[in-house]
Amino acid sequence: MPAATQQHTGTVDTGLATAAEKVSLLAAQHAAEADATRKLSPEVVTAIREAGFARHFVAAHLGGAEGSFDELTRAVVTVGESCPASAWCASLSAFSARFASHLPAEGHQAIWGPSPDAVVATALMPAGRARQVDGGWLLSGRWSYVSGIDFADWALVCAAVAGPDGPPQLRFFALPQGTYTVVESWDSIGMRATGSHTVVVEEHLVPAHLSFDRADMISGRNATSDLSAHNVPFQAVGGLTFIAPVVGAAVGALAATAAALTGRKRSQAAELAVVRASGRIDAARHLVGQNAEVLDRRLFTPEHMARNERNATYAAEAATEAVGLLVKAAGTGGLGEAHALQRFWRDVTSATSHVALQYDTAARKNYSAVLLGPEA
Repeated sequence: MPAATQQHTGTVDTGLATAAEKVSLLAAQHAAEADATRKLSPEVVTAIREAGFARHFVAAHLGGAEGSFDELTRAVVTVGESCPASAWCASLSAFSARFASHLPAEGHQAIWGPSPDAVVATALMPAGRARQVDGGWLLSGRWSYVSGIDFADWALVCAAVAGPDGPPQLRFFALPQGTYTVVESWDSIGMRATGSHTVVVEEHLVPAHLSFDRADMISGRNATSDLSAHNVPFQAVGGLTFIAPVVGAAVGALAATAAALTGRKRSQAAELAVVRASGRIDAARHLVGQNAEVLDRRLFTPEHMARNERNATYAAEAATEAVGLLVKAAGTGGLGEAHALQRFWRDVTSATSHVALQYDTAARKNYSAVLLGPEA
């Protein structure tokens, strides 16, 4: 693990951003194959793990890096410039460890005691049911779209638990590899290599130390860790987990288009499209960086958290528009199966369909209240 150094911003440089450049180079070599086979190559998976993505938010006493949101975001964008699917899995491996930090201390030891580089794959949407029994919780259910489950050491899933009074409560449950079944159900046209398959659990006993209340993760209250990154309201994250790989993909699409057009006779329309696309990509990158700054500076006001949601959804919109412009600029050749641009285009289209990057589900209500005040 590289020695940590202090940056001028006051945050610790763990070396992840530099390591990400090497991951990006390797991922570029395997990107077309990963897209065709719908799997990241073992070499790329190993590189993501060794670079430090999974340990980025893990506590130092467990061998983790205790890194910043800004450094992680820059590293994910870098990998996304070569292979958005690799960047998506790298991002989720980091953020999943942050979610799992809400487990009791014994749960931390179970996951990261053997290695701080343990990869956790998370199903954020609740599904299935659990009931409390002697020794823990009896869990059953099916969870879709669990990215990175192909090579995860643990799955973190959310299920409903019947409460003594009132509606069911929601809890997360950590499951070691071998206690669940993976059904290969991911068939999206883009982000093919994320391995976002379905996890199936049938009547599995989850010990109490491998479960926590979802409300703690949503509020950002962490009873077992006082690390800054472990105490962040879920709203404040504002889709950063998912938008950083998209921005990287848009940057990669711009580079692929430039490579295709450089040295060729081109039209004013193509030049205009590239310039317009570049502006949208720069704007998206700026807004994503702004979100990371809010998290690192702990600016958890309603205004900042709602703006983070707006930033992520707008960045998704801008990236989608940018890649559309680039496809038009590149022409028919850009859509050839051998051309990287068509892969970036499909990846951005697929990734931005995520619920965390939609205005209606992630930004409209909260940020309109900031701009317009409470609804009459």
